[in-house]
Amino acid sequence: MIAQLQGKLVEKNLTDVVIDCGGVGYFVEISLHTYSLIPDGELIKLFTFMQVREDSQRLFGFMEKSEREVFKLLLSVSGIGASTARTMLSSLEPRQIAQAIASGDVRTIQSVKGIGAKGAQRVILDLKDKILQVLEGEDISLHSSNTGRDEALSALETLGYLRKQAQKVVDKILASEPDATVETLIKGALKQL
Repeated sequence: MIAQLQGKLVEKNLTDVVIDCGGVGYFVEISLHTYSLIPDGELIKLFTFMQVREDSQRLFGFMEKSEREVFKLLLSVSGIGASTARTMLSSLEPRQIAQAIASGDVRTIQSVKGIGAKGAQRVILDLKDKILQVLEGEDISLHSSNTGRDEALSALETLGYLRKQAQKVVDKILASEPDATVETLIKGALKQL
């Protein structure tokens, strides 16, 4: 199996890249998360996962090892295929998926296109114990999802802040104050943004 590719970036699209490794161009499917992390330079290194089936061979690429591990875990869940797993990683960051699974946040998982309530519950049930082992170094908290978090993020987005930046700040506040109110989250975030 192909575990990683390092070579010249020939083509970059939202859903795939072509990497030239020693004169051979590899077509690699990627998530939007990986797309956002790919530098503009010519040289690129991707961690890969190769899926071999009777009728197809697909190569998936990831900028981070942790994203590849989350992808592989998602594939282990009954009813979640490669396309759905890639959609999840395009809709949510690997850390957000891990956080939602660890805290049993069905709504966040269900917010991904193509995943219903039962699918979201199955993902959480199957991966709750495994997800923390895969992302050991990550800062994942086990507290239940804070509904104020979503409200605070929406408010900060309305104020013109980028969602990714706001999420980092809000999550940092929640790590120190798990029961923070919406107002506390917004005020704290505004001071740090």
